[in-house]
Amino acid sequence: MSSPAFSLKKLHTFAIETGAEKIVYAESPQAILAAWRECHQRNLPFLLLGEGSNVLFLQAFSGIVVINRIKGITITESDDSWHLQVGAGENWHSLVTYTLQQNITGLENLALIPGCVGSAPIQNIGAYGVELKDVCEWVDVLELESGQVNRLTATECQFGYRDSIFKHRLQHGYAIISIGFSLPKRWQPVMSYGDLAKIDPATVTPRQIFDAVCHMRRSKLPDPAVTGNAGSFFKNPVINAEQAASLLATFPHAPHYLQSNGGIKLAAGWLIDQCQLKGYRIGGAAVHQQQALVLINAEEASAEDVVALAREIRQRVGKKFNVWLEPEVRFIGANGEKNAVEVIS
Repeated sequence: MSSPAFSLKKLHTFAIETGAEKIVYAESPQAILAAWRECHQRNLPFLLLGEGSNVLFLQAFSGIVVINRIKGITITESDDSWHLQVGAGENWHSLVTYTLQQNITGLENLALIPGCVGSAPIQNIGAYGVELKDVCEWVDVLELESGQVNRLTATECQFGYRDSIFKHRLQHGYAIISIGFSLPKRWQPVMSYGDLAKIDPATVTPRQIFDAVCHMRRSKLPDPAVTGNAGSFFKNPVINAEQAASLLATFPHAPHYLQSNGGIKLAAGWLIDQCQLKGYRIGGAAVHQQQALVLINAEEASAEDVVALAREIRQRVGKKFNVWLEPEVRFIGANGEKNAVEVIS
């Protein structure tokens, strides 16, 4: 096969020069199905992308990349909640902003997370004490083989920490086309993280939380429109109580958070920072100076540079803390998604 003819550089936030055999912008489920069928007919791999905010292309993609641009926001209400149906191709932050403008609350902690609405369930995105699973009512999924649309309840989505059924049983052969949200009319502010804890709970407003979250994210995270990156590169590791006791005996100041399942979540950025890796660079890829959890395309980085940097970080953190980081970013090879841990191990 000749080298891919279409550039993906502007279609993923790492902005690494790479390409695809063909790119399709899909504004309807039918357009996604048509691209899928073309892949079958031509024996090509198929990849569905939103805004490319959580992917690293390891090499040029040998098939068709479909950019999900299914739009639309419909709002209904019950006595106690707002119910939203949102097209998978809507921009996530634009949705958060729009709901606040409509005096609908509940998404403000998730402001400025890059990407499309359709990508949110895959990762079970979360920030500052709120996760998608807390606000998701259902997900409409297109089965590509049959063309049938199935509605999964939030429970059926099997949401976990940066995890869902869409990373496992429904990873291949399915496309998320719309999401349903349920947002209670009785607002309960979530103020347990970062600068939010400094706001007076007696007078706090949704707009204050939104503004504070935007300020925190902008102050420590690079804008992908300026500096290529995929946001948080690694998951915050969750370890058991015994491991945590051992680690905290040596590093008593390590940030840690008790999880509902009894596990202890650590801050991956803190672990990386303790290895003095801020600003560390391999080729054109570097650890961001303000937030160690973010790897950036500092200067025409290649995928090999990013992989080598991620591998070095994983080894150093593992050696110092006996905690082994796993990428949050999806790694895409020529024919589809690869196991990111295996790639950097």
